Amino acid sequence: MNCKSIFYILGWILRVEGLFLFLPMIVALIYGEDTWTVYLICAALTFAAGLALSWKRSGNFRLFAREGYVAVALGWVLMSLIGAVPLWAAGDIPHFVDALFEIISGFTTTGSSILVDVEAISRGGMFWRCFSHWIGGMGVLVFLLQIIPLSSGQIMYLMRAESPGPSVSKLVPKVRETAFVLYGIYLAMSVLEIFFLLIGGMPLFDTLCTTFGSAGTGGFAIWGDSMARYSPYLQIVVTVFMFLFGVNFSFYYLLLTKRVKEAFQIEEVRAYFGIFAASTVLIAFNILSQVGNLADSFRHAAFQVSSVMTTTGFATTDFNLWPEFSRTLLVLLMFIGACAGSTGGGIKVSRILMYLKTIKKELAFLVHPRSVKIVMMDGKKLEHTVVRAANIFLITYLVILAFSILIVSLDGSDFTTTVTAVITTLNNVGPGLSLVGPMGNFAFFSDLSKFVLMFDMLAGRLEIFPLLLLFVPYTWKK
Repeated sequence: MNCKSIFYILGWILRVEGLFLFLPMIVALIYGEDTWTVYLICAALTFAAGLALSWKRSGNFRLFAREGYVAVALGWVLMSLIGAVPLWAAGDIPHFVDALFEIISGFTTTGSSILVDVEAISRGGMFWRCFSHWIGGMGVLVFLLQIIPLSSGQIMYLMRAESPGPSVSKLVPKVRETAFVLYGIYLAMSVLEIFFLLIGGMPLFDTLCTTFGSAGTGGFAIWGDSMARYSPYLQIVVTVFMFLFGVNFSFYYLLLTKRVKEAFQIEEVRAYFGIFAASTVLIAFNILSQVGNLADSFRHAAFQVSSVMTTTGFATTDFNLWPEFSRTLLVLLMFIGACAGSTGGGIKVSRILMYLKTIKKELAFLVHPRSVKIVMMDGKKLEHTVVRAANIFLITYLVILAFSILIVSLDGSDFTTTVTAVITTLNNVGPGLSLVGPMGNFAFFSDLSKFVLMFDMLAGRLEIFPLLLLFVPYTWKK
């Protein structure tokens, strides 16, 4: 283990986070809040610490797979610990464990909140928690790859550890250029959403916070009723952009390079569109008698399917009161999640397709034992290592899910609350059902349960294994 290389990467992470902390300071100044000094001090100290760690790269600098995974996992933990300090020091969230829960939920784009009265916190604090979604959506390491002086091979180790999905592919020949393209698309889509929300009359502050949440598929709302108070037009705009940010960004790159046919040949994207459409129709008709209007029924259904499937977590209504069929379908969508290579969470549509294709292959093998079946995706053979990795991911995912439910159940909450709290944090969704529904919160959980749920949020965002490696003894051997 080359610790100097890891410290160098962590230093760059702190430098970037320090710069980001100046933004809520500016917001606090604009609104005349005294908390601006807290953000100024935190920003300066964080940037100075990062500068000290990354001022000079060691001559013995080596970054391989192990160092890459550890640097990413430690980077997210360190970034969260520091990000919680201003929320706690400014008095917005007096209990540090709660502040840590809130900011981890922000960076991992989960959106689960411990705030009982979200409207009571300062504007600077509100901006920081919402902006954390935008930072974590594409990933701070993907941003750093554009400025850190590393070779393409070293960059790929970092990118693989942070990017969501079963595999990471380069959109362009050079990895650094891939990172630039990804953030370019991310920024352009964010600006576009801001434009459409402003046209609809949404206030600028609300627009920025809403865009941060939908672009990062996080879902921190600035009002207690989430998105319910906004007009149908604004809700439709957010629905569309949540859905778009859940699409594999390779799809957009192919469209930009005028390879439209190739873009729509991506099986995962086609399946994602199909699942969204089918789920919206089923829920719309299931809640029709409750809503009373077909147009409103489809609007609420499309918004909630888009929000849950992309693991954003916004809400236009309390879906906890919907019929059992609709609630069950939403829970299933929490597991499926968005596309690989998007800002969404969950197991990912690509893995679900792999599992279905593998089941089909095994069934065919039972009927024709001597036949040779190959699992194909997008017209290409899926390598055994990719299928194997997807299977191991699912097993590990289920083990973590089971143990987390067991530990959180010690709090004595009802079964639905306990199970959906773990499901929603592990899949980076945000709201669950019952006490953790869209109009509820996570404040009532014990500190032990909150730490378990924080671990789940980080594990879900980092695709489990980078975080688990921190607990394996041989990871740290030289």
